[in-house]
Amino acid sequence: MSATQYGILVVEDDFRIADIHRAFIEQSDGFYVVGMARNGSEAKALMAEHASQIQLILLDAYLPDVEGLELLWSIRRDHVHVDIVMVTAAREVETISEALRGGVFDYLIKPIEAARMSQMLARFRREREALANRAELNQDELDHVLARVTPSEPARAPQRSLPKGIDRLTLRRVVEALAADSGALTAMQVARTMGASRSTARRYLEFLVAEQAVGAELGYGDVGRPERRYRLLKGDHGWLDA
Repeated sequence: MSATQYGILVVEDDFRIADIHRAFIEQSDGFYVVGMARNGSEAKALMAEHASQIQLILLDAYLPDVEGLELLWSIRRDHVHVDIVMVTAAREVETISEALRGGVFDYLIKPIEAARMSQMLARFRREREALANRAELNQDELDHVLARVTPSEPARAPQRSLPKGIDRLTLRRVVEALAADSGALTAMQVARTMGASRSTARRYLEFLVAEQAVGAELGYGDVGRPERRYRLLKGDHGWLDA
């Protein structure tokens, strides 16, 4: 499990969608739900009460008492430490453009695929941790953190060095466990296949999700509770042998 836990405020007037967001966040390593707001007034009240606990807001553009973009600018003005992700059905370029000018961390269009939400959370965690642990960054380091490469540049080969706590042999066993099954597996299923603990399997799986070698999705177990399941993505995984 990630040592740092990031608090999320969900601002969504549709309780069914809000519950889906909550379930996914609760299954995501390093994140927890601080509060759920059905409208702008509730969002502002929760931010005022729990500002120090909230690092990320999932914000819908359509709220019953305020325009999501208006709330975006209000939060951006009063709570500069918070990142905001628009999670909305709004597809209009004008809305998207204003959200980008407002400095949103990401913009997700409903209906949202679990893999896309997982990618966003992994990128958020990677950027926060990278910036928290460094006093300075050079251009190459910053480009890597932000995962930004200009179109004219060739795709960079995957990083061959592994972070502390990630062993290449164990990582290879996790990939092999996923590759041996055509379906999506839970961390417990991977742990049993490779003969490791669930926490170990999950740590390696989340690393692979962050590296975009594995996709994550929500499924439902025998008792109906949502479970985070992992599926190996197509691609060249030869870098594991380096």
